[in-house]
Parts: sequence; C-alpha cells; structure tokens
Amino acid sequence: MKLAAIDIGSNAVRLQITRVLEYDKVITFKKLEYVRFPLRLGHDVFSTGRISDYNIDRFFKLMTAYKNLIDLYEIDAFYGCATSAMRESENGNNIIKKVRKKLDLPIQIISGEEEAEMINKVILQGLDNGHYIHIDVGGGSTELNIYENHIKVYSHSFKLGSVRTLEGRDTPDSWKEMRDWVAKYALKKGEKITAVGTGGNINKLFELSRSNSKSKKMSLERLIKTQDVLKNLTFEDRLNKLQLNPDRADVIVPASDIYVAVMRSAKAKNIIVPDVGLKDGINYHMYQTHHPESDKVFVKN
Repeated sequence: MKLAAIDIGSNAVRLQITRVLEYDKVITFKKLEYVRFPLRLGHDVFSTGRISDYNIDRFFKLMTAYKNLIDLYEIDAFYGCATSAMRESENGNNIIKKVRKKLDLPIQIISGEEEAEMINKVILQGLDNGHYIHIDVGGGSTELNIYENHIKVYSHSFKLGSVRTLEGRDTPDSWKEMRDWVAKYALKKGEKITAVGTGGNINKLFELSRSNSKSKKMSLERLIKTQDVLKNLTFEDRLNKLQLNPDRADVIVPASDIYVAVMRSAKAKNIIVPDVGLKDGINYHMYQTHHPESDKVFVKN
C-alpha cells in the first residue's frame, strides 16, 4: 500500500510518499519520497490577511509538481492538509477549491485541534504512561497537548508560531495566554513532566545541540545553550557556518523561544524529539481509515 501526504504549512509545503509494510503485526512506514518547499504563505497572511497573487501562482506550480509525483508513484490513498496560513487567509478557501477543481487534488483546511490530533496518533506510539507535554511549533500556530497515562487530557492551539513571531505579529497577550494555560494544566504537585517536541525547528535544534541521537532526548539547559549560540550568530553566519537553509535560519530562534517558554512554564527539564510531524500523522490517519483495527498494532516509523 502506498500513501501520499501533503502538509501545507505557514513556512513550508511538504509532500511525503510512503509505502506501508506489514510483517508479523508490525506496521512499518517506509519513506519513498520527501519534498519540502519553503513557500512561506504565512509571510503574506500574517502581514496582509491574504495570500498574494505571486504566491498563488507559485502554490499552483508546486501543487502541479506534487500531483505529478503522486500520479507517477501510483499511490493508493491521498490526504492533504492546510494549516494556519490557509485557515486565516481571506482567500484560502478559494485557492483550495481551485486546486481541487483544476488538479483533482482534494485538500482540507484543518483546525489547530485537528492538526494536533493527527500528530498525536503518531506521538502516542512512542510514549509510556508518564506525564508529558507535547509542543508542536509551526509557522503560524503552536499546539500544546498534555498526556497522562497514555491518554491526552488537555489540548489547546495558540496563535504563536515561528513565522508569525518573526513578522512581529505575535502579541504579549498571546504569550501570557500560553504560559498561563501551561501553568494551569501542566503542573501537578510532586510529579515530573517531560516535553515532547515536534516541528522542523526542534529537529534542527536537536541536531545542532549534538545531543545523544540514540536517546532522542535533550535537556532544557542544552536547548538554551544552543539557542544562545544561534542568537549570537548573524543570519549570514547561520547560513554559512551552520549551513542552515535561508527559510530555517531566520525562524529557528523565534521557534526556540516558544519551546523554551513552554518548558520553563511546565518546569520540564528535558524534551524528547521523535522527528515526526503532521505528514506522519496524515499517513497514520490514512492507514487507520483503511484498517480500523490498526489501533491494536504497533507502528514503527
């Protein structure tokens, strides 16, 4: 079985094509193709409230390229999701309708809660019965989820993201709302909490921190040290010395501010970085749709 997932974010648009392998009750999602293009729709939306004609044209070109890859791989199931930028854009719905009509590519604009739920399905595969706060930082929004005993007990979506913050479209009230929510729902007397981080920026922060890749865990102290190094480098230094892509070099510090703020508010000393995201959640969602019994099967990414 071959699956295709498109994740239309505020910073980048991703396509992942996956083959599902089934052996001895273990489901393996093997990546066949992964393409990430930094379209940065959030730059338009958070500044003007709509996607520009220039980026509409680029979006259609990108969707045409992705549709060609999907057709060439002869996939069995497809699901595309658009998140914060398309949600908030006044012309987002019209753009998605045109893509459906012209390219026969059905894409859904999903809520922050739906976005978090898709990622949760993959995150839960790797957690035990401990106390966790999941932090998913995108370009336009941050989704927080709290787990206890392998069950999600609280969740909330905040209008804070790497691109939104870079553009100066975040507000002190948004930061306060997020910190207050974390303090209210994440802190339990006498019980430690561990953070779980998803999103391209935390993956890169983990890589730059030179943490133990086998454990996939990074301390808050190491995260802050890595953040300090980045803050003391110019944009050009991040490009040339660290070899970051331009669309990563400018948003990685604003994103790190969100991860650090949540961890401090939750008093979490460590963060697990499983290197999964919405695209993986979409794949698992599609697999479950075709195999409802898959809740009973361990999924290995």
